[in-house]
Amino acid sequence: MDKNWSDMNKEMQTLISKEATFAEGINKLIEMRDSVFEQITQIVKTYPVKAFSEMPYPKASGYHSKTLAYSIWHIFRIEDIVAHELIKNDEQILFKYDFISKVRSPIITTGNELQGEEIAEFSGKLDIQALYEYAQAVKLSTEEILKELTFKDTKRKFTGEDRQKLIDTKCVSEDENAFWLIDYWCGKNLAGLIKMPFSRHHIMHVEAMRRIKNRLCELARKGVNPIAYCGFSCNHCFMGEWCGSCRTEYNACSFGTLFPDNKCPNVSCCQEKGLDGCYECDKLENCEVGFYSPTVGGCHDAKSSAMYIKKHGKKEFMKVHDRLKEKYSFEEIQANCGKSVEDALSFLEAN
Repeated sequence: MDKNWSDMNKEMQTLISKEATFAEGINKLIEMRDSVFEQITQIVKTYPVKAFSEMPYPKASGYHSKTLAYSIWHIFRIEDIVAHELIKNDEQILFKYDFISKVRSPIITTGNELQGEEIAEFSGKLDIQALYEYAQAVKLSTEEILKELTFKDTKRKFTGEDRQKLIDTKCVSEDENAFWLIDYWCGKNLAGLIKMPFSRHHIMHVEAMRRIKNRLCELARKGVNPIAYCGFSCNHCFMGEWCGSCRTEYNACSFGTLFPDNKCPNVSCCQEKGLDGCYECDKLENCEVGFYSPTVGGCHDAKSSAMYIKKHGKKEFMKVHDRLKEKYSFEEIQANCGKSVEDALSFLEAN
């Protein structure tokens, strides 16, 4: 489990266990949920639609055997059902705002009953942007419910009536892989539901989403030039697990995502000129396009990299970065390359 999320989760559980710190615990829970949800946001913002129905680990037994789309649907269908049917006793977000037609889902269940190719087929039918908006709406509505709770409420238990109501909604499949959820939820008190599914369930599935997207990036980058158009080495970048490089559809470059279609001005310029990278351009030394603008953080690092490649070639550049990686952290390399283009180039040539 992600250490930061794990620590926040443990702190939250301690805080909500005491009346004096209960409200603080709810705030900690929401803080943790925000951090976890940010991972979903980054994936939705930067990955192509086809990524959401891919199953890079189809034979695995863990949560990473699913798809990105299924994971989002599953997390927030469970939360929607538990928060609104069981705790608030009002209408689910899926139906209240007609997300069922917006998302284009063929099911209203949690999806536990789906197996193998059924998951991929289901995922391919969903409108990913609408799915993300549904997830956002459920998250926010749940947090409004959480903020209204008192410590006394956490002792609340659920009845046979509550159980039957869940069965009647048909939102949990009668399949044996799904129906157990009803007894699981109704067997907990409200404090138990705060811990699972409102916290730990998110962490487990989003960590599985991380594994899925890492593998998709890895597959996308196979056989692709590991040097970005601007000159950065994708193999040595801190975004390596997130980004499939600006040469693929899985471009999640922290600078590139500031622009439409995740395509920064350096990428656009090179593609328009038919260049493999900025290092092939005869205007490189005086260029201030995109990442090379003096106002952009990391501009010296990027431009010096392109200048080194232009002078010494891509193979030598990659060897230098291999050596740098053995001696310095990514932050230390950036610090050494951050004073000026000339200093950064000298640093590369000295190694």
